[in-house]
Amino acid sequence: MRAWQVVRYGEPAEVLAIADVPDPTPGPGQVLVRVRAVAVNFPDVLLARGEYQVRPTLPFSPGIELCGEVVGLGDGVTRVSVGDRVVGSRIGVLSELAVLDEREVFPAPAALDDIEAAALTIGYQTAWFGLHRRAALQPGEILLVHAAAGGVGSAAVQLGAAAGARVIGVVGNASKAEVARKAGADVVIDRSAQDVVAVVKAETGGAGADVVFDPVGGTAFEQSTKCIAFEGRIVVVGFAGGTIQAVNAGHALVKNYGVLGLHWALYAQRRPELVDAAHVELTRLVDAGRVRPVVGEVVAFEDAPAAVQKLADGATTGRLVVRVS
Repeated sequence: MRAWQVVRYGEPAEVLAIADVPDPTPGPGQVLVRVRAVAVNFPDVLLARGEYQVRPTLPFSPGIELCGEVVGLGDGVTRVSVGDRVVGSRIGVLSELAVLDEREVFPAPAALDDIEAAALTIGYQTAWFGLHRRAALQPGEILLVHAAAGGVGSAAVQLGAAAGARVIGVVGNASKAEVARKAGADVVIDRSAQDVVAVVKAETGGAGADVVFDPVGGTAFEQSTKCIAFEGRIVVVGFAGGTIQAVNAGHALVKNYGVLGLHWALYAQRRPELVDAAHVELTRLVDAGRVRPVVGEVVAFEDAPAAVQKLADGATTGRLVVRVS
């Protein structure tokens, strides 16, 4: 099979190379999937740079999210059957075939095509656990979402709106505003031209946001601390802005807000039953027309390095998906 591999650490466009490698074989409890589409995620950028918390031995395949068809089963597999269309997550799926543990795959919602389904797992699971498991978002609360036109941000906007929250989305420029608005944001802030803190305070009568969903970090986090409500919750999802901020515990004490970390992969490792339940709920919301992955661009398998580089450069809107077969 063909697989993209990181052959050394650096920028994705410079370190990804195509390779012909032996077809993988599923072991006990594993499934072999013919990959149809792979959604690009920011961890793919970090994997290429050698900056991710997991560092596979070089050379290795990136890609952590797919849609595909089950074509082989290891011993003891009971969750899926050959021929099932599935979505799933595991490092190493940017290839024509991939092996995943059976607990890492889920039925692909029938209402989504392969491209959309490939973008369902990471972004929506992350947003679901951030909003509901960590922040306990309630109907009628104010939700502030940074990078609201991005992959995980647009997922958080959709899920916040579906939960009955009033959603304020922050985008990087005016061209991205309509994406956040279509995802369900009631108010969209263009941070290149507007003062995020001032707009949030004006839109909330000075009270601030009850929940903040922050995949950006750095300046975005600092802005959030200035417009967080009494008993507000800031969910730290990632640091796509490139800066890992320090948390001022004294400020959190004085203003009475909480800072909550979210590492979704830990749920997959330690509480997989919660991941299963979230997938069931996400599928229900898809079927009801309440959520649908925002796909900004689809590229051919041969163009995967440029796609990962585009995400690294912050030049994407919605999800960028690689069509494999």
